[in-house]
Amino acid sequence: MAVATTHVACNSVMKHPKLGRMPPANQVSDNQTHLKTFKRLETHSLLEIEPPDHTRLRRAAMRGFDRNSIAAMAPHVSRTTDALIDRFPSGCFDILEHFATPLPTIVITQFFNLPNDVAPRLKSWSADMVAMYEAGRNYSVELKAETAAEAFSTYLTGVLDRRKTPIGDDYLSSLMRAEKDGDIASREELISTVILMLNAGHEASVHTIAHAINLLAHHPERARLLHPTNIANTVEECLRFAPPLHMFNRYVYENVHILDNEFTAGQTVGCLLGSACHDDALWPDADRFDPLRARRSNLAFGTGIHACLGASLARLELQIVLPLLFSRCPNLKIVEPPEIANRYHFHAVQRLMVET
Repeated sequence: MAVATTHVACNSVMKHPKLGRMPPANQVSDNQTHLKTFKRLETHSLLEIEPPDHTRLRRAAMRGFDRNSIAAMAPHVSRTTDALIDRFPSGCFDILEHFATPLPTIVITQFFNLPNDVAPRLKSWSADMVAMYEAGRNYSVELKAETAAEAFSTYLTGVLDRRKTPIGDDYLSSLMRAEKDGDIASREELISTVILMLNAGHEASVHTIAHAINLLAHHPERARLLHPTNIANTVEECLRFAPPLHMFNRYVYENVHILDNEFTAGQTVGCLLGSACHDDALWPDADRFDPLRARRSNLAFGTGIHACLGASLARLELQIVLPLLFSRCPNLKIVEPPEIANRYHFHAVQRLMVET
């Protein structure tokens, strides 16, 4: 398939109204009865639908991501970070297992006002469902995804039945109010949105935290980069230099002309975000990690109508987590080169061994 590799090209493809995430009807298989629940959730997923349904549902989902709601999460992020650091093993350990993975999972459950002890189950269900979008998908992967989708749906149905009405300022209550107001059209649409946000709300953050630790652990100017006056720029450079997702696809709905290229309806176009974020036209010497460079908008969280809803929460996590981690563990060092997972579109750290 054609692949956009520059910042301008990826930006153009992802924002074009004649391209989208929803596959054309003639490319959708109906011979997947073993994926009944998974497909039903996907039918309502913000990640897969297009306007006008997408416009309505995204507007409803955005209501809980206002500035005050995100800022209110800061104490939770700090406490979770401290608690995980308190439990660091002695000697050499995998910081992905003991920190980068559990932290965003716990934070997103707190954002929804779900109990912390459900976080491991959410992580397991999410991993099984996200595997559907990876290379190597097979019947076994599909069965696990369906089982996870059923378990996830059953759990959330129970939570919603017990709450009955919105109970506070948490994100789940915000979505429940949107359902009550009619902005979310059905209980299935609500559950699909919750599952998408829980899945997407931690997966990218896991990889970004791990990459950021790897980039900063041995940096000679780390203290300066983590100072309150520089931390926002440092986080943006971490996102640009090691974006958590390397590839997103778009389907062409109508014949279209983009940047001297002709595309016909039915084609698929790839947006190589990893390449776009290393575009020398915007970032001179882009393969150099430089948090002090001039700050420019990057595509680490996508752009257009399908841009990541949780980007503001992910940025908040990083701006709190990184200074706190290195202030409490100033001697943290990486003792083995990071292992990068062989995955289709996630730029995922699989193992990062450290000593503190």
